[in-house]
Amino acid sequence: MKEFNQPDLNAPRFRPKKCNILNTEFYNKFIEKNPKYKHISLKQFKQVIKTFNGTIWNEVIENRDGIQLPEQLGNVFIGTCYRKKSDNVDYKKSIFYGKKLQNRNWESDEFVAKIFYTNYENKYRFKFHEFWGFSAVRDFKRRVAHTYPIEWKKYVVVDNLQKVSKLFRRHTTRQMMEDKTKKQLKDYNEFDLD
Repeated sequence: MKEFNQPDLNAPRFRPKKCNILNTEFYNKFIEKNPKYKHISLKQFKQVIKTFNGTIWNEVIENRDGIQLPEQLGNVFIGTCYRKKSDNVDYKKSIFYGKKLQNRNWESDEFVAKIFYTNYENKYRFKFHEFWGFSAVRDFKRRVAHTYPIEWKKYVVVDNLQKVSKLFRRHTTRQMMEDKTKKQLKDYNEFDLD
């Protein structure tokens, strides 16, 4: 085993600049555009958005195939991926033992969870869809990390070389075939020979 050098906690860090759109400027623009909601305070406005986002997280975690975001903005789902080939260091145990120890994910048979976002297979394409991105919030990541070791078998396995759009195309085709079959069986009568 390699010796593990404890990281310097007082070293300078790079912190990316955070962009928070839930500010008073956004709130004022919303009220200007929708004056019928002017009785809602900024605190209530933020709480409504947080509650809605929490509902989205729960649906993504509960549904194997994820969800489609409102207004055709894309799809979000949780995928099961093979662990990365490079080192996945368990820092807490490594600091405690002084040796470099790997995090093996024994609960999930060495698989890891990833949150995927795609807007490629939308019904209605929108301009510059290639530039859209998705970054999960800390609460969403923590909820996935807590739930995944328990329910890791229910999520879709995504290969490193497979396109996510191909997964959605296969799912939508399968769903269309099931709907067509249900409709045909609904109208089917085995005693009608005409």
